[in-house]
Amino acid sequence: MFRIEIVEASDGITMIIEGRLVSHFAETAKQLIARSRTPIELTVDISEITYVDSAGETALTWMRLIGAKFVAETSYSLHLCERLHLPLATKRAGLSATFAGAQVC
Repeated sequence: MFRIEIVEASDGITMIIEGRLVSHFAETAKQLIARSRTPIELTVDISEITYVDSAGETALTWMRLIGAKFVAETSYSLHLCERLHLPLATKRAGLSATFAGAQVC
């Protein structure tokens, strides 16, 4: 299973990724970001990721390199943040309930 939800706001984009971030799904996530309006502030919620292969790790690292900040709620997503050096997002006013109680990484 794989799902991406994009939430646009005036100050940026939040991408919520769920499921297995592997091979062509990782490329799809990168393409969605690359085609979006610029400049953007990108927040990526990886709390519901269940597995990441090397292509997924490459995509997450690329997102970090273009300035994305990450939100994580689970031990697996927190481990990804630590291992890949993904920066923490700061909570912003007006974010949906998806971020309520989330730990940012």
